[in-house]
Amino acid sequence: MLNTKGLEALRAFVETGSVTQASVRLNRTQPQVGRLLANLEDEVGFTLFHRSKKRLSLTPDGWSFYRQVERHLASQESLQKLAGRLKARQNHHVRVLTAPHLSNAIVNDALAIMAQRSEQFSASIDSRVRLDIETWVGQENFDLGVTVLPLDNPLLEVEPFISVNVVAAMHADNPLARKSVVTAEDLSGASLIALHPRSIIRQSLSVLIAELETPPLIRFETTNGILACQLAARSLGVAISDPFIATSSDVPLVLRPFAPSITLDYGFIFPIWQERSKAVDELAQLICEHAHQRIAAIEAEYP
Repeated sequence: MLNTKGLEALRAFVETGSVTQASVRLNRTQPQVGRLLANLEDEVGFTLFHRSKKRLSLTPDGWSFYRQVERHLASQESLQKLAGRLKARQNHHVRVLTAPHLSNAIVNDALAIMAQRSEQFSASIDSRVRLDIETWVGQENFDLGVTVLPLDNPLLEVEPFISVNVVAAMHADNPLARKSVVTAEDLSGASLIALHPRSIIRQSLSVLIAELETPPLIRFETTNGILACQLAARSLGVAISDPFIATSSDVPLVLRPFAPSITLDYGFIFPIWQERSKAVDELAQLICEHAHQRIAAIEAEYP
C-alpha cells in the first residue's frame, strides 16, 4: 500500500506549484517533502517527475497518477467526515422503544428538554404494546426501552424506576365517582370495561372479582387501555386503568384510587451488548423525574 504521507505531499506539490510551498502547507521542511516525493516515485516504480534545474514538474504518467490520487484522497476525507458525523450522531442520538401511552405521558416532555439542552440531540421513537414486549429484543435496534415489568431476558439490563397503583376511571355521572376510593367489592354488579385476559391488570383484577357473589357486568373488552378509558368516558362502565394511560386518553375522566392496590412496576431496559451514551443516561433520568411528577399530580387530584 502506498504511503499516504507521500500521496498528500504529491497533492500539496501540485496544488501549490512548488516543493517550497508544499512544505509550508504540510508544515514540514523542504527536504522532508522532497524525500516524500522521491520515495513515492520509488514506490510506484515509474517516473512521476521531470527534473530540470532543480525544479520538478509532473510527467504525463505523473498527471494520470495524480488524478487518481486526488480521487483517492477525496474519498478518504469523505469517509472521515462521514465517520465523524456518525460518531456525533451515535453520541447524541437515542433510539427509544416505549408503549404508546407512555410517550405522551412521560417521554415526550423529557425529549423536549433534551432538545432544548442540545441542538445536536436527536431521537427515533418506536412504540410497542406491552403484549409485544418479548419481541423487542430480537427484532428491534434500540438504546432505551420503557415498559411495564417484569421482564426477564438475558440480553437486557433492567432498571425499575417507578411503581404506580392502578386507578378506577369513569365518567363523572357514574355512581362510583362519588366515592373517594373504589374497591373490588364496589365492582359487584357494576358495568366493567375489561382489558385483555393476558394483561397484568386483568389478571390481578380477575383474582379479586372471582370472590364476589355478583360479578361485574362485562359488556366491553379491549386490548387497548386508552380505548377502555375512552369507553368509560362515554358512560359505558368503569375501567380499572394504569394511571399513565388514563391521563393520556385525552377524554374527561374521574379518577379514583382502587383498593386493594394493584401495582404496576415500570422499568428501563438497555441492551447489554452496547455501551450507554451520556444522552441515553440523561434521557432516562429525565423520564424518571417526569414519571414521578406525573403520578404526584394525579394523586393530588384525589378527593
